[in-house]
Amino acid sequence: MQEPRRLTSPLVLTALLLLLVLVQGPLRRALSAPVMQSWTTVFVAVVVQALPFLVLGVLLSAAIAVYVPPSFFARALPRSPALAVPVAGAAGAVLPGCECASVPVTGALVRRGVTPAAALAFLLSAPAINPIVLTATAVAFPGNPEMVLARFVASLLVACAMGWLWHRLGRTDWLRPPTHAPHEGQSRGAAFWDSVRHDVMHAGGFLVVGAMAAATLKAVAPESWLRTAADNPVVAVLALAALAVVLSLCSEADAFVAASLTQFSLTARLTFLVVGPMIDLKLFAMQAGTFGRAFALRFAPATFCLAVAVSALTGAVLL
Repeated sequence: MQEPRRLTSPLVLTALLLLLVLVQGPLRRALSAPVMQSWTTVFVAVVVQALPFLVLGVLLSAAIAVYVPPSFFARALPRSPALAVPVAGAAGAVLPGCECASVPVTGALVRRGVTPAAALAFLLSAPAINPIVLTATAVAFPGNPEMVLARFVASLLVACAMGWLWHRLGRTDWLRPPTHAPHEGQSRGAAFWDSVRHDVMHAGGFLVVGAMAAATLKAVAPESWLRTAADNPVVAVLALAALAVVLSLCSEADAFVAASLTQFSLTARLTFLVVGPMIDLKLFAMQAGTFGRAFALRFAPATFCLAVAVSALTGAVLL
């Protein structure tokens, strides 16, 4: 019995090229429409501005995850959990780490004996207040330097509060520490480039999705809808908090997406910047896979609620 023929790569490429030739006229007319030109302008601007910060953040995060031994943190932190939490939270300001890297790094800290409360404070603060993220925020909001301070203050408060909350109410059986290192068995060089490739692919993909969403909101969504949501302070804050969870942007790039949402207040956009690096769809999946579902189902909702409340209060005071 003769086997059916399989499509080969050259045949598929040829068919695709022929299809593009046939539809080039309608495609050109569609792309020249004013709405598509506006969409393309916003999309390209967000990606081009955010990409250098994303790449730099991924490189530094991979270097810390691979070359800085977790035992260093165990020695550097105070023995008292109550004091270790703010120290670990403040360490996020000097140790860049994107969300993708912060989860395995936190797992390594817990496995090496760092108190979970301090490790979780670092988990939340490192992607939110590191120098790359704060610099990107300053570049994205050149006319509003107070956004940098507000993001730093709100994110650090949430990280420390969640650490203390876990220390007071968390139970050992809710947290399942990972049993092995994510790059165990690899050389440091191989582990570094493996981490870079993984994080660039993940973060780059989410950046493209976020830029597409921001461009669509700007170009397609009726202005009356956005104005209705933006004019109600509570709805605006909750809407951008939910958007941050769904988009799952990398923290090195989210400021440029937030800056493009000009219909919304600075406080609502601050909520977007505080919530996103702490809890989104990809982070929930990574936390559940690393620490167990019992942990993620408790930690993620509490983090979301606290991040929304603290960012709204911080915005009311500083913005």
